Amino acid sequence: MLKEDIEKFLSYLRVEKGFSGNTISAYRNDLYQMADFAEAEINKQGLAPLWANFGRQGMLSYVLNLKERNYLATTEARKVAAARSFFGFMINEGSIRDNPTANLGSPKVGKPLPRPISISEIRLLLEQPTKLSTPEAKRDRAILELLYASGMRVSELASLDVGDVNLERREVRCFGKGHKERFVPIHDRAALAVGEYVKEDRPHLQRSEAETALFLNRRGDRLTRQGLWQILKSYAKSAGLNKEVTPHTLRHSFATHMLSGGADLRSVQELLGHANISTTQVYTHLTTEHVRRAYEKAHPRAK
Repeated sequence: MLKEDIEKFLSYLRVEKGFSGNTISAYRNDLYQMADFAEAEINKQGLAPLWANFGRQGMLSYVLNLKERNYLATTEARKVAAARSFFGFMINEGSIRDNPTANLGSPKVGKPLPRPISISEIRLLLEQPTKLSTPEAKRDRAILELLYASGMRVSELASLDVGDVNLERREVRCFGKGHKERFVPIHDRAALAVGEYVKEDRPHLQRSEAETALFLNRRGDRLTRQGLWQILKSYAKSAGLNKEVTPHTLRHSFATHMLSGGADLRSVQELLGHANISTTQVYTHLTTEHVRRAYEKAHPRAK
């Protein structure tokens, strides 16, 4: 009886929704799995094999069973979504009165872990603008050094004004999400690159005294996020980095290299401008090899 209802739903998807055979097959596999689980649960209660006897508690037990079987989050989310669609159909058909998936949260599908580039690749990238002596190349050197030195978002870098950089204090004021202000320290090399650009090269790009943007394009306007991305893409190509390198790659690399170098998580959270430390914790997965090397070097029984 349970699977008969599923077949009615699949027929609806095929005939009225025009779903493909592959999609129908995927739905069938997921929903038949739930039906087998539901039948076993209903039998335990000595009730008739009807979806009305499955209920919310049965659905929660099913989701827990999925978790115990260690499915990928994406797989679990797909199976729950299939159940939600099926029970929505059953409600519309009048086959059940209460939806077991009502107010049931969807499994969280984690974002892919950031892919930083290595320190040697960072060095190779930062060397590229130094091969030229044009105002644009000096600007680009300052951009790359500042991105990697601070871990700023590209939107934060693009919105910087000249007055946001304090070279004496070796810090940059930027505004993150929610226009939240923070001050980020930068190292001497980055400060030197920015200082040289501001003093010697920015005047060649500036067209109006009223323009306050730190980084200018050839027309004297503020560089956009897209413009910054294209600059980085060009240098990544000239450096021979056969991978996608974006401004966010430098942010990921900054965080990973800081943690690998011994920085504590709270400090990296502050530098990145993360509201919650859980956002920063994703980077701890990227420093496992560093931790293992430290462990094997320090533990008496690991030698």
